[in-house]
Amino acid sequence: MRSDPLHTRLCDVLEMELPIVCFTHCREVAVAATRAGCFAVLGEALRSMEEIERDIRWVRDQVGPGFGIDLVLPARAPRDASPEEIYAEIPSEHLSFAEALEARFDVPPPTNEVVLRKWGGNNKKIARAQIEMVLDEGVPVIATGLGAPDFLYDEAKARGIKMIALVGATRQALAQAERGADMVVAQGYDAAGHTGGVGTFSIVPEIASKLPNLPVIAAGGITTGRHLAASLCLGAAGAWVGTAWLASLESDVDPIVKERILAADGAETTRSASISGKTMRVLRCPWTEVWDGDDAPQLLQSPYQMLLTSRYLQGANDARRADLMTEAVGQGVHFVREERSTAEIARSMADEARTILEGFRAG
Repeated sequence: MRSDPLHTRLCDVLEMELPIVCFTHCREVAVAATRAGCFAVLGEALRSMEEIERDIRWVRDQVGPGFGIDLVLPARAPRDASPEEIYAEIPSEHLSFAEALEARFDVPPPTNEVVLRKWGGNNKKIARAQIEMVLDEGVPVIATGLGAPDFLYDEAKARGIKMIALVGATRQALAQAERGADMVVAQGYDAAGHTGGVGTFSIVPEIASKLPNLPVIAAGGITTGRHLAASLCLGAAGAWVGTAWLASLESDVDPIVKERILAADGAETTRSASISGKTMRVLRCPWTEVWDGDDAPQLLQSPYQMLLTSRYLQGANDARRADLMTEAVGQGVHFVREERSTAEIARSMADEARTILEGFRAG
């Protein structure tokens, strides 16, 4: 009896049926993906400590302890300044440019709480509180992007928590492995959100060859079974999938943005540092187009650029202006063409990958 070509060492490490890590900001998607045989990692970087605690306990009540939490923790964040204090340090040139952009595109002021003010990357005090909440809740896996403080690795090791490091370059992968990462996500240029400048087909085999004893997870443009099969052929032990779930039935993405996602292709995304101060792939919008133009001031570092962007993003979302809104979306979005359940997406991805891989063996 032949073994399942989709059963990899990542399945054993994370105790899951399919070598698919579902990254999502929506707890309903996380639960549905877990039930479908994936391992879910819930992005909580923009949540308050109370919200993180609420989400962890809700997901645990639904599916047990087998899931992870993702936090984005840039190393250069101020130690303890408040978001308001950081915002006050933004140069007047940048504030004026942002105000002119908002006036040009008739961006309304926010009517709800500005979500980005909660980001753990705003200062190390907020980040520490988020980390301690996740540690105290005993989440078995923590994923981090843009780096992580040393104490997190120390605390995680002491508590038996596995660490996943998201990286966009081989040198970063080696550094995180040296620090004690249990798994590395090799994230290609194609990926949604913060990502580096090397393509998925180059970075995955390069990192896999450098770290043969560590599970390497491929990320970047993976939305179909063909992508999953290719990831395994490149030497990855699994795939980190985010964009595929954005338009799922369970997803809490704004329906207006869902419509854009279902109609978009890879060319409608852009890799820009104008949102957060670090390069990230998002759907094109006026903010990215103008800030990436020749007349714009030099972009600020994180978290200053992120806080500068926060008013525009919140105003666009509150007004539900499709022409202004954006979302972190990968270049594999072309294959996201219908609103399906999370389970159906996972099942079709696995079935297609298994058929392709078994075809190779039969040949």
